[in-house]
Amino acid sequence: MKRFLLMPLLAGSLACTSAPARAATDLETMPAGLETRFALSALPPGLRDGAAVYLLDPATGYRLAKKGNNGQECLVQRTVWELGDFRDDIYFPLCYDAAGASTYLKVIRDAAALRAEGLDAAALKAVITRRWQDKTYAVPSRPGLSYMLGPIMRTAGPPDMAVHTMAMPHLMFYAPHARNEDIGAAPDLTDPETLRYPFVDRQGIGEQSYFIQMMGESEKAGILAAEAGLVKDLCEYRKVLCLGAHTTY
Repeated sequence: MKRFLLMPLLAGSLACTSAPARAATDLETMPAGLETRFALSALPPGLRDGAAVYLLDPATGYRLAKKGNNGQECLVQRTVWELGDFRDDIYFPLCYDAAGASTYLKVIRDAAALRAEGLDAAALKAVITRRWQDKTYAVPSRPGLSYMLGPIMRTAGPPDMAVHTMAMPHLMFYAPHARNEDIGAAPDLTDPETLRYPFVDRQGIGEQSYFIQMMGESEKAGILAAEAGLVKDLCEYRKVLCLGAHTTY
């Protein structure tokens, strides 16, 4: 869920999870090949060849490493401005269509650049919040979605909103200012059954609200099987990215 479910029902909830402030230099540069594979894993296989990919340089922010031709833009998010704190162990791949790439993804990229410039977490959150308020940032002008179909993600998540490495492939449809009450949804992070059907995830502010559709158990199993090599390589790269038996939700 963008960006953190569930980042993300997550983003709004994420903001409640705190961690000691860290310097931008604490972020580690991932091997380019691994980061590219991880970023593209957020998409269905048929969309990957035509997608653009941004890689993170912790010293400067994201750079375009692979040009695309289908409107999809992907990266591995490492900084969640809504959280109000910096961590070095947040990793989740996501992709946006053209409408979301020029709006929501721009915010993510700007947050990484501001962190690289040396802003602390509180100052970064204040800058991003102000840009939403003064209309520097805008919501997408048309319906669209963000793909988050990667086999794993590490961020704050259910059932306790602590940081976990988990398998939680899902789709996020743009729904600025939508509420769960609008669609009769009653998600409960402690009850997986309530997350099987669409619900609203408000990520910090109303503009960043999405309808979330989780993948079913069979689809999730298929994704994990197809991406077994990536899951293994991520675990070997960093232990916090190892997917344990207790982290599948």
